[in-house]
Amino acid sequence: MQTVSNQKQTLLLVDDEPVNLRILKQLLHPDYQLIFAKHGEEALKLALQERPDLILLDIMMPDMTGFEVCQQLKQRPETQAIPVIFVTALSEEHDEAAGFAVGAVDYITKPISTAVVKARIKTHLSLVQADELRKTRLQVIQRLGRAAEYKDNETGTHVLRMSHYSKVIALAYGLSEAQADDLLHAAPMHDIGKIGIPDSIMLKPGKLTDDEFTIMKTHAEIGAEIIGEADSELLRLAKSVALTHHEKWDGTGYPNGLKGDAIPLEGRIVALADVFDALTSKRPYKEAWPIEQTMDYIRQQSGVHFEPKLVELFEQNLAEIIQIKARWQDV
Repeated sequence: MQTVSNQKQTLLLVDDEPVNLRILKQLLHPDYQLIFAKHGEEALKLALQERPDLILLDIMMPDMTGFEVCQQLKQRPETQAIPVIFVTALSEEHDEAAGFAVGAVDYITKPISTAVVKARIKTHLSLVQADELRKTRLQVIQRLGRAAEYKDNETGTHVLRMSHYSKVIALAYGLSEAQADDLLHAAPMHDIGKIGIPDSIMLKPGKLTDDEFTIMKTHAEIGAEIIGEADSELLRLAKSVALTHHEKWDGTGYPNGLKGDAIPLEGRIVALADVFDALTSKRPYKEAWPIEQTMDYIRQQSGVHFEPKLVELFEQNLAEIIQIKARWQDV
């Protein structure tokens, strides 16, 4: 695996014919760190030990076919994410289909073209890097969201629950799976602005004074400022959620007193998910409300705090919401 000290990415080349390994070495050695295996068992061992960035794998080998090697790689959690490209003399369509069926990302037939091999490797390594960057960004967002919850005397499971509630509601509203996933990952940032609120207010056990509540309400704008301007669609969505999840359908919310459809849909959805989880969770200053009491309150707030359509959809999907709540209980 590539590290700070080793800038070259590592490729594992697997072929039982030494001449084929020499050809690949001549093509790739200037650009990559190479390790070699001459049979399947050795390939599996090296993949586990070295965690290469990509594997070039022959199919026709004596002890274990490339199909079997790839299948075992994909069954092991430690190696399943490593992209595998078959490099083989088998050119039949059914062989290629079998290669993709066991988890390969590409299939190159011999005799190989230097340009094709280099281009395919570069493409798949770029895809891996993009996926790792996306996963890292999501993890940072989730951890920042959980940090804000810990300051608020809430457990980190609150952001997990309310973000999954938000996805359920988004799908029910008609958003695509991709749009709902974006909201799932943006929702944990809804209260990130609480990081900027003094502990004397955040941790106060009793009711806030009017002046203290005025300061507390600034967390929505602080959160939007923390996230800032971004090219990432996910961060733009997170900024909108942070800024608007305390707006109310009737226009009495904060910070901007937006009303009805003027409130972005993501803010309207997260508002409902956030309130439901807050009411049904035990906190140092209150007991958890029963589900039915909470739903009575939400129904009463239909058209006041919440969009009526969202309240209807929430109730229609309440069974799934309750399952999510049970999955991530406070400890």
